Amino acid sequence: MNAMSDWNCVLELDEKRALKSGDPRSLAAAIRRGADLRVCTAFRHNEHIDVTSSNPELIQEAMDFRITYLLDDRWTAGILNLRQPVSLPDGFGPRPSMSFFLYNQDGSQAIARPFLDGVTPPGKPGASPAEPPPNMPKYHAVDSWDAQTNAPSSNFVFDFEYFRFIVRDDWQEVLAHDGNGEARSGSVAALADASACGREIKVAVSGLGEGMAAGENAFPHEVFVHAGSCYYYTGQKLFITGSQPVVRVRPDIPLRYSTGNWDCGWLVLRTDGRTVYRRCDPYTLKFNDMTIHCAMRWFVR
Repeated sequence: MNAMSDWNCVLELDEKRALKSGDPRSLAAAIRRGADLRVCTAFRHNEHIDVTSSNPELIQEAMDFRITYLLDDRWTAGILNLRQPVSLPDGFGPRPSMSFFLYNQDGSQAIARPFLDGVTPPGKPGASPAEPPPNMPKYHAVDSWDAQTNAPSSNFVFDFEYFRFIVRDDWQEVLAHDGNGEARSGSVAALADASACGREIKVAVSGLGEGMAAGENAFPHEVFVHAGSCYYYTGQKLFITGSQPVVRVRPDIPLRYSTGNWDCGWLVLRTDGRTVYRRCDPYTLKFNDMTIHCAMRWFVR
C-alpha cells in the first residue's frame, strides 16, 4: 500500500484564503470522526524568515496539529501542542517557550507563547499594539495581547502560497458516553481490548472549555487529544488514560487567543466521565487540578 494514501487533502485555500479545492464540510466531517490533521503551506525565505536576505527560496512547511477542535459541529481548528520555537535554518529561537500555533479552517492564524525560562515579565495582561513585523507585507496583524507578560499571544494572517488541510482518517470510534459514564454507543470492553492489543487511543472531550465561555460565545465543542499511558481496571470495568499536553481555548468561531481566554495542561480521562485537568496558568506557570465531568468519545487505531 502506498503510505502517502494514508493522508488526503480535503481542503485547499489559495494565498488569499479563497477556496481552491475541497470543502470545509469534508474537513469537519473528518475531524468529527477523529481524523488527524496536518496543514501544509509554503513561503519564501526572504518574505517570512529573514526579510533582509537575498534568498527567495521556497520553503514547504508541514505542521502536525495534535489538538483539534470541532466547534458547533461545523467549524474546525487545530493547535500545535509540542512545538518549541524554531529559528530557521539553524536551531531554536532565543528564549525557551512553547509555540501554540493555532490555525482555523479559513486560514486565519494565531499564536500563544508561554515562556519557560523563568524571566520575570515587566508588564500586566491586556491589549497590546497590533503591528506586523517590519518589511513583511504578507503578514496582517489582527490583534495582540499581553506582550509584556509571560504569555503573549496574537491573532494574524500570513499570506502563504497555499493552505492545504490534510487528514489521516482511519480512527474507529468504539465508545461514546455521557458525563456520568452512561454508554451511548459501543463499550468499555471494546476499548480495553483494543488498548491491550497495543492500538493507539484518542479521545474527543465535550465541553472542555465551557468554564471559560460566557454568553453567546459558549459554542458546543469537542476537543480531540491523543492518549498517553492507558489503564484498565478489570474488576470495575473502568478505563483511564493520561493525555498528551492539551491547549484549552474559550470556544468561539473563529478560535482566537486573547487575555485570559486560554491555558494549557494535561488531562486524566475516565470512562465514568470524570476528568481531571492539571491546569497550567500560562502567566505564572503555576499549576492546579480541576475535576469536571465530560461526555467523551473514544477512538482506536
